Amino acid sequence: MRPTRKNHSAGMRAIRSKVSVIIPIMNESRTLRAVIREVKKLQPNIEIILVVNGSTDGSAAIARASGARVIFFDQPLGHDVGRSVGARYASGDILLFLDGDMVLSAAQLLPFLRAVERGADIALNRYNGPVNKHNVHPVVLAKHALNVALRRADLRGASMTTIPHAMSRRALAAIGAENLAVPPKAQTIAIQQRLRVEAVHLVQVGLKNPIRRTGRKGGDPLGRLIVGDHLEAICWYTQATNERGWYSDLLRNRSMVR
Repeated sequence: MRPTRKNHSAGMRAIRSKVSVIIPIMNESRTLRAVIREVKKLQPNIEIILVVNGSTDGSAAIARASGARVIFFDQPLGHDVGRSVGARYASGDILLFLDGDMVLSAAQLLPFLRAVERGADIALNRYNGPVNKHNVHPVVLAKHALNVALRRADLRGASMTTIPHAMSRRALAAIGAENLAVPPKAQTIAIQQRLRVEAVHLVQVGLKNPIRRTGRKGGDPLGRLIVGDHLEAICWYTQATNERGWYSDLLRNRSMVR
């Protein structure tokens, strides 16, 4: 008798909660099919939301042929805004956020879903960025600095700016889908609201998507944008707490200043 071929997903412990996967896409026809193929291994009838924005390379046609729900925009939105839009349409109990240009195996993604199913509100990638060097990239510094400011130095450089990450329906309601457009702000809100934020699993995304180096011409606009997002998060935090983020003023006696 011919042996039955074991389904790939059958070898992995099933996720009982309904999962929605949100993937923003802009000109990623080269990798999109493989990204979707791995996602479909996670759960039967998994909800896949593809936010196609500003694509001119056939990505939209691939998305529509995949059987996933497709949200289409003529203009580029950026990954973060795309995730925010996709989250509004998600119906799952767990939301998993990916990028369309990075193929990650189902085995790499499962730990994030399992962490949320075990009770985490936000499950982050433990990727910290390259720090053992003299000149650390400003984006890496910003991620570490924000977590220190939020009294979550244990998270090190783990960030909602980095994929993959997952969140519970409860976390989405507490943060607000609109705030996902600024990931460091969303992370700050989650920690301030005392949600359970954990760095759960390491995926070496830096090897697949290395940090862009600053060039002599044009600089690093994406890096500046991300650092600006972290400054916006700090601003929100000081407004939600006080100008020192509840940190002590130590021994300064400001009343003596005339």
